[in-house]
Amino acid sequence: MPLNDSQRERYARHLSLSEIGEEGQERLLNAKVLVIGAGGLGSPVAFYLAAAGTGSIGLMDGDKVDLSNLQRQILHTTNAIGEDKVTSAKQRLLDLDPDIKLTLYPFRLTADNAPEILAPYDFVIDATDNFDSKFLISRACHNAATPWSHAGIREFYGQTMTVHPGTTTCYHCLFHEEGVPAASIPKGPLGAVPGIIGSIQATEAIKHILSIGTPLTNTLLTCDTLTMTIRKITVVRNPTCPLCA
Repeated sequence: MPLNDSQRERYARHLSLSEIGEEGQERLLNAKVLVIGAGGLGSPVAFYLAAAGTGSIGLMDGDKVDLSNLQRQILHTTNAIGEDKVTSAKQRLLDLDPDIKLTLYPFRLTADNAPEILAPYDFVIDATDNFDSKFLISRACHNAATPWSHAGIREFYGQTMTVHPGTTTCYHCLFHEEGVPAASIPKGPLGAVPGIIGSIQATEAIKHILSIGTPLTNTLLTCDTLTMTIRKITVVRNPTCPLCA
């Protein structure tokens, strides 16, 4: 549908970009993105997707807001402590743009529920904080042939990569599921680190929807905020990858 006057004003800065314009903004309004994790990474991802006018956003997280989250998880406030994260996130995002459509999943992704949940979405964001979830997302997106963005953060460091299943280097190509270290007491991260990496993930989703720019496929972008060193590392598909070979 054509943009109305209110949308033209809201998205005026997008409309001024030749790479977006009205046609691109309409594509964003019709797009569907699933954000798995409504914490440190999921907060900036969801905020910027909503602000950009992504018409339908799925939010998945089985946790509740606690006080220690607030140092980095900017979707949530002190008043939301004890609430489901997806419920807290919904209110904040609707305050930003009451016209977006939000679908809430107050539980974790599993091998059983993944096919049905991923089916409607154009792009998936991995905003999780554990290896088991990341490998599960990698398999689920591969099986669904759904493009997705991986990210991970720790202390002062973050990394991200975009995957087009069956075409580009996948998460399983780079990281081995066997021998993954057990969960340990978290170290950090510095609160702004997920903001940096999550913003890049949101940008990758928007670029994919609009078919503009060069995606972070076959590339692992790393960021060390202590030295402010940002690197792009070329990665290649593993011919013996257990998932995509």
